[in-house]
Amino acid sequence: MELLTPKEIVSALDKYIIGQDKAKRAVAVALRNRYRRSQLPEDVAEEITPKNIILKGPTGVGKTEIARRIAKLVRAPFVKVEATKYTEVGYVGRDVESMIRDLVETAIRLVKDEKFEEVKIQATQSANKKIRDIIYARSKLTLSEQPENYQEVLLQEISDGKHDNDIIEIEVVDTPKAIEIIPGNQDSNITDMLSGFIPKRKKLRKIAVKHARNMLVNEESSRLIDMDAVTEEGMRRAEQEGIIFIDEIDKIAMSRGNSSGADVSREGVQRDILPFVEGCTVSTKHGTIRTDYILFIAAGAFHVSHIEDLIPELQGRFPIQVELDNLTSKEFYKILTQPKNAITKQQIDLLKVDNINLSFDDDALKKIAEIAELENESNENIGARRLHTILEALLEDISFEAGGEHPMTDVKITKEYVMKVLEPTLKKHDMSRYIM
Repeated sequence: MELLTPKEIVSALDKYIIGQDKAKRAVAVALRNRYRRSQLPEDVAEEITPKNIILKGPTGVGKTEIARRIAKLVRAPFVKVEATKYTEVGYVGRDVESMIRDLVETAIRLVKDEKFEEVKIQATQSANKKIRDIIYARSKLTLSEQPENYQEVLLQEISDGKHDNDIIEIEVVDTPKAIEIIPGNQDSNITDMLSGFIPKRKKLRKIAVKHARNMLVNEESSRLIDMDAVTEEGMRRAEQEGIIFIDEIDKIAMSRGNSSGADVSREGVQRDILPFVEGCTVSTKHGTIRTDYILFIAAGAFHVSHIEDLIPELQGRFPIQVELDNLTSKEFYKILTQPKNAITKQQIDLLKVDNINLSFDDDALKKIAEIAELENESNENIGARRLHTILEALLEDISFEAGGEHPMTDVKITKEYVMKVLEPTLKKHDMSRYIM
């Protein structure tokens, strides 16, 4: 994080997200402020809390993607939740507390993966030796029949992957299925509660060497790392660096002039969320965690309700409010061509598997962008997701016919092809017949 200035964060987001500069700047500053706070004396840092953000805009304009990308960028624990999934305390459904517990589990898993990576070489060597011993034991060769340095040669062959498809029998932990307790907290389950008391059962499984290696590497890694230290670091990261993205927050806002029925329940969910955003202590199975320094990013379309319809206390805890722009054909064209994960590049890679060398004319891409803008204007505005719908319709015949054994075939999507395939859509938007 110390290596990334706000400008560099925005630059990194630009590789995946087109436009929405105001939102990018807001989250970039929020992230940099976390690093700035971590460099302050403890007594000063204790008083500085994150400035939470509300992103307002229609679906498909990049709200969730911005939050997800910044979490990946700084390797921060990140969970995305939907406000509509929660119910007021006392009702059957997910408790608001569960978002904090989910964040803790995510943080611990993040740290665990990092520690696994540190011991991966050692764990792999140990796993290969175990596989060597299994293959050696079943070889039934007498000492006189064995080649010179047989065990060392066998170990090298296993390391090189020459035995990956061999079937061996290994002992694995028999993990029972989790049983959910439906009433109350859905995150609790009988298996979790009893796991500390019931000894782990093992069973023999016949499995290919390449899969056995992965299982044994995980087993060896768990033995090599200190899980208490992992849990402690995970709890610290969740508390100090965690990001919770609350989507569809507009769905729990109260409609103006109405304070009965479902609106009362929505206000109850807001009041349940409030303590966590304000800062409180939550008990988890790993210990207690404070929520004071977790960054909350909320998002919603706010078509029917408004940000002002949220209870005042909750509004006050989201001081940064950013409105995202609707996407036009100009942005759609950039989305098709510029991001590292552009959907056109994804389609090209997918069809290359079936020996189709797909390419797009620039005019074809511009036409697709125009159609996407028209479709969003005349139908429901679903933002960049409209491009997925149009591309699937455009490439349906090509994707269906592709397959089988044939040499690499070049297929170019031209503007004429786009107009021909999407003719029904174009006719729907052709207003010339109404002009006299």
